[in-house]
Amino acid sequence: MGTKLVKSEITRRDFLKAGAAAAGLTGLGGASAEIVPPRVLGANDRVRVAVIGLHDRGYDHIRAFGVLKNVEIAALCDVDEQILSQRLGNVESMGLPKPKSYIDVRQLLDDKAIDAVSIATPNHWHSLMGIWACQAGKDVYVEKPCSHNLWEGRQLVRAAKKYNRIVQHGTQSRSAVAYRHAMQKIREGLIGDVYLARGLCFKWRNTIGHTPPSPVPAGVHYNLWQGPAPEHVFTKNRFLYNWHWFWWYGNGDLGNQGIHQLDAARWGLGLKFPNKVSAIGGHFMFDDDQQTPNTLNCAFEYYLPGAKPKMLEFEVRHWMTNHEAEIGTPSLGTPLPKRPPSAATHMPPVGAPSTIGDVFYGSKGYLAMGDEDADTYRAWLGESQEPGPTEHQGGNHFANFIDCVRSRRATDLHAPIEEGYISTGLLHLANASYRLGRTMHFDPETEQVIGDEEANLILRDGDRGYRPPFVVPEVV
Repeated sequence: MGTKLVKSEITRRDFLKAGAAAAGLTGLGGASAEIVPPRVLGANDRVRVAVIGLHDRGYDHIRAFGVLKNVEIAALCDVDEQILSQRLGNVESMGLPKPKSYIDVRQLLDDKAIDAVSIATPNHWHSLMGIWACQAGKDVYVEKPCSHNLWEGRQLVRAAKKYNRIVQHGTQSRSAVAYRHAMQKIREGLIGDVYLARGLCFKWRNTIGHTPPSPVPAGVHYNLWQGPAPEHVFTKNRFLYNWHWFWWYGNGDLGNQGIHQLDAARWGLGLKFPNKVSAIGGHFMFDDDQQTPNTLNCAFEYYLPGAKPKMLEFEVRHWMTNHEAEIGTPSLGTPLPKRPPSAATHMPPVGAPSTIGDVFYGSKGYLAMGDEDADTYRAWLGESQEPGPTEHQGGNHFANFIDCVRSRRATDLHAPIEEGYISTGLLHLANASYRLGRTMHFDPETEQVIGDEEANLILRDGDRGYRPPFVVPEVV
C-alpha cells in the first residue's frame, strides 16, 4: 500500500475507545448550549475583540485590529505567560488600553463583555476554539486552515449556522482588491474557458534538525497547548513554529502557506469538492524530526455534468526552485523585502527565491496571481501571449470581518467559513492520499471517500482522536 502513516500515531482501536470515552463531552456548552442572540451594534459602538494565540501571527492580529476604528482589543489569551506579558506591553505601547489577560481560553469565553475572538493558535485548536466561541455567543475570525481534519471543519460550519455567528476564515487573499478583480475577469471570459488552475507553494524551508525531550519552559502551560492532541513529552521541535511539520498539530506546508493558494485556485475555478484526488511526494533531502512532506504534487479532478472535466493542481517545494509565470519576480508586482540573516530559521535566507501564487489556464490565455502579499495579478492573451490586464492592489480582511460583525450580514464576508471549510477540505484530502499512498474517489454530496474506510477514518482524525476534555463536539 505504500502507507506513510506515522507509526507512533494511535491506532484505530485506540481512536474508537477515545471517542467512546468522550461521549457526552461536547465542548464548552455541548449540544444544549444556549443560543445567545448577537449584540446589536451601532456605527459608533465598539466591537470588543479577544486575540487568542499571540506569537507571530497573533501579533499580526493585534496590530490589524488595533488600528481599526471603534474596535477594542479587550482581551489577550496565550498558554505561554511570557509571550502573554510581552503582548500586553505591545498593546499599551500602541497607545491602547491594557486588555484583560487569560491563559485558559475557556475562561476567556465566559467573559460576556467580549463580542468576537480572533484565533491564531496552532491548527489543531482552530475548530474546537471556533465552535466553543460560537456556543458562547462570540463571532469568530479563525486562522487558516480552519480545521485539523475534514470532519471537525464541518462541525464549525454547522456551529456558525446554529448559533447565528459571523465566522471569517483567515485566507486574506480573498480581500485583496486585485484578486477580486482578477476573479471577475476570469468570470467575464478574459482567458476563455478555464480548464486548469495551478497553485504554487515554492517556499524555502530549511531543516528543523533533531531535538530531544526537554523540560517544559517556565510559564508554558503545556497541557493546554496540546489540547485535543494526545499527550507527548515536550520537545522544542513540536513547539512554536515547527509544530506545522507534525501530523498531530499541523498539516505541512500545504496547510500552512499553501492553503492560501489552494483556496485561490479553487475560487478561480468556481468549484467546490473534487471527485478524484491523488497526491505523491515525500520528505526529501533532510534527516530531521519533520513528519510532513516537504515536496508534494497534488491533483484534484472535477467531473462536471454535461461539460468537460476541470483540473486543479497544487505543488509544494521546499528548497531551490525556479519561478513560474513570473510569480515572485519584479515583473509581477513589487518584490518582497529581503529578510535579514537574523530572521527565524523557518524564514528563507536573504535573496532566496519563493514562488507563491496561482496560474489559471484557459482557451484564450492565462492569468497569474502571486507573491505572499497576494495583491497582484497579470494576464497574457492569445497564442502569442500578448500582455493583458494587470493590477496591484491589496485589501483589509480584518476590516471586512468587523464590518460584518456590525451589519450581521454573513453574505458580505469575503472568506465565509463555508468557503474556508471546502478549501481546507481539499488539503485534508490531499494529505490523506499522500499518507495512504493511493488515489481516492470522493463523493462531494456525502463528503466521503468512496469504498475506502481507512481514508474516511483519517479524515475523521482516526489516527489521533481527541483527548478529553478537549473534544470537538458533533454539532446537530
